[in-house]
Amino acid sequence: MSVTRFLAGFAVGAAIGAVAGILLAPKSGEETREMLGDMAQDMAKKTDETVKDIKKKADTLISDAQEKSEEIMNKLQDMLNKQKDGQEA
Repeated sequence: MSVTRFLAGFAVGAAIGAVAGILLAPKSGEETREMLGDMAQDMAKKTDETVKDIKKKADTLISDAQEKSEEIMNKLQDMLNKQKDGQEA
């Protein structure tokens, strides 16, 4: 199971649980609507923060992978050049 699917399932489950808890709580309709609105705003902020964090980590991983691949390519090129120089001598 991918991490993305797990996080999506977790978020949906948490949202359903929170909404069910609020709807079953003994409060007036106005209080419940206000509470739902506040929760929706909080979830939107948290989701945005999580997406930004994941994006930042992905960018870092990609950058690291590019640096490593460049190092490997340079080492391979050096080895090929040394081998070529050895054959020409």
